[in-house]
Amino acid sequence: MWRNSRRGWGWPVIVMHWLSALAIFGLFALGWWMTSLGYYDSWYKLGPWWHKSVGISLFALTVLRLVWRHLQITPQAHGTRNEQRAAFVGHVLLYVLLLVVMASGYLISTADGRGISVFGLFEMPALITGLKDQATLAGDVHWYASCGLVILSLGHAAAAFKHHLLDGQDTLRRMTWPLR
Repeated sequence: MWRNSRRGWGWPVIVMHWLSALAIFGLFALGWWMTSLGYYDSWYKLGPWWHKSVGISLFALTVLRLVWRHLQITPQAHGTRNEQRAAFVGHVLLYVLLLVVMASGYLISTADGRGISVFGLFEMPALITGLKDQATLAGDVHWYASCGLVILSLGHAAAAFKHHLLDGQDTLRRMTWPLR
């Protein structure tokens, strides 16, 4: 139940998948809401603190997820050859967009040379600073990549429901409970 099999995903992958999905949609909603806050709003500093802390945590989870995926077998893909190719490309794009969103968020947050406090437990150092228009350019990339990530994630969910409801496959079930 901890390791993947040719039939399904193990618990670590399932938990990482759903934690990532929750973080992605939560961070998107929080980020969008934060842009409407006024300077004197009580969440003006607290919202970004949570956003950055959860974002760095998601980065760590994503690295762990990629390492775990590399070390484990992958369950047999369902669908036609074209559907399998589309699923592969879709998953690669999800990871690429996720990494672009996190890298651009890091560049926004560290543009002034200060590190990022992660839940007040430790600080992620500012390694890249002082680039011309760093916060502005990274902000634009962050916004558009975040929108793309959410749209692609919704397409990913729609495809899972299509495979489950229309094709009668266990694709969705495999990501909710380990199959042996």
